[in-house]
Amino acid sequence: MNTIKTALTLIPLCLTSITFSAQASTWSGEAELGAVVTSGNTETQTVNAKGKLVNEREKWKHTGFVWALNAADDVRTTAERYGVIAKSDYKISEFDYVFINISYEDDRFSGYEYQATESLGYGRRVIHQPNVSLDLEGGPGARQGEIKDGDSENEAILRLAGDLVWKISDSAEFGQALLMEIGEDITITRSTTALKAQIVGSLAMKVSFMAKNTSDVPVGTEKTDTETALTLVYNF
Repeated sequence: MNTIKTALTLIPLCLTSITFSAQASTWSGEAELGAVVTSGNTETQTVNAKGKLVNEREKWKHTGFVWALNAADDVRTTAERYGVIAKSDYKISEFDYVFINISYEDDRFSGYEYQATESLGYGRRVIHQPNVSLDLEGGPGARQGEIKDGDSENEAILRLAGDLVWKISDSAEFGQALLMEIGEDITITRSTTALKAQIVGSLAMKVSFMAKNTSDVPVGTEKTDTETALTLVYNF
């Protein structure tokens, strides 16, 4: 509960830094749209959409990420998944920072009504070459979830994350992200691998593979979900 209270206290501070800070800031982002093949709790072909927005200042970096996946066959809805992530980093040195991260996911076929997490922690860029970077993060947090049968799950977690970016060339980029939310009862692991290549101007093509594993799931659902996607990306 202390983690949640601290997170809620820091949220308005983060928003204040975006709105009222006199520091120069830069905005960037990307929008994705493409085809997806899923397996696990949902097996279908569908279309997904994602959006990312980043605001950077001298000391702060704020990132927002949203995604939606929805599909239906001739009879019923076969996939329905929505989520949002809000993250703020505060630089304490050139390669060190502290962060606050809040996420919410609603997956109709996961056995949950929703799952949400809040976490705080420390991060460091351990590799900082011109074409390769690796950020590692860790910190405590909390997770809440409501199961379809009405029961709720609440527990403290340890959040560990790594994000590798390799700029293969001026027009190609490889990324590998790994996230673990370790709780006493449930551990959720998410791995995302992506290769993005510029087509023309701000338009790029991306192929990605995501795997999410939940160590303990409600009855009737599978522990591992995967997504293989081919998307068009617009960078701005």
